[in-house]
Amino acid sequence: MDSWIAERPVNEIRPGDHAWLAFSGEEQRAHIIGDFVYDGLGTEEKVVYVTDAPADRLPGVRPRRGIDLCTFTHTRQLRVIPRERACLSGRGRFDPDRMLRTLEREVDEAFDQGFRAVRLTTDFSWVLNEPGRSDITQMLGCEHQFGETVSPSTMAMAICQVDKHACPADELDALRNTHEVLVEVNPEFDDGILRIVRTFEPHGLRVEGELDAARHAVFAEKLSLVTCDRRRIHLDFSRLGFIDLGGLNLLAHHATGLPTDDALVLDHLPPDVENVIEMVGWHRLPGLARGQERGMAS
Repeated sequence: MDSWIAERPVNEIRPGDHAWLAFSGEEQRAHIIGDFVYDGLGTEEKVVYVTDAPADRLPGVRPRRGIDLCTFTHTRQLRVIPRERACLSGRGRFDPDRMLRTLEREVDEAFDQGFRAVRLTTDFSWVLNEPGRSDITQMLGCEHQFGETVSPSTMAMAICQVDKHACPADELDALRNTHEVLVEVNPEFDDGILRIVRTFEPHGLRVEGELDAARHAVFAEKLSLVTCDRRRIHLDFSRLGFIDLGGLNLLAHHATGLPTDDALVLDHLPPDVENVIEMVGWHRLPGLARGQERGMAS
């Protein structure tokens, strides 16, 4: 299915959003699903998580100081529903119809309980790894129906999780295209001029908008934080509109301070920026590496 898909930070997910998260690892999932769950609990919204894990060990939800998730299960603001009760048939196989009935029931109950919205999430990776699975037709049908239920809703919002390594790329694309929203991590910084977003595969930052003198300090801070305990840091400049010479000098200074064999990799450089780097010879500096060319897929 061809569709226009919006990208949205997790803190901007709203009722009617049927969102997609293909996570590359637990760090990425924890940044997104953790915020999705805690934001709901902090704003009087019901949270429904279909998983076999207990409330204090929800996948992608790291403990936060002063918040005991188990207290929210007692008030039923947090509903942790085992797969057997939510979406398995009598034979222990994935049952899309039962999953949809669970969704509808939880939304109705949330309305009756007075919650202003209900957040739903589950990890479907296990469905893709079920023994005997021949294709993703059943999963695609479930996602289409799921979207038809969530999209017109004034209360329900959902994030469907899948480990991006759980199936071939073509199947992952087909599943993604049954959603209207791609959810991503909240920005590290966003003032309307410059936006800095964590990336996870590869590890680093995506820099969007304009990086000028007024924003050097915050960029240097975020770059230092993401560099800790990593050998190669990628900076994605595919959405960069402008960077001044001071910003380029900041990159060069950071790169030369890296330990031997570490690297700051510059991906998707705009041609004019790449020309300046080559003209002043910064591309020869140790620790500064050219990554993917602009226009190439990540």
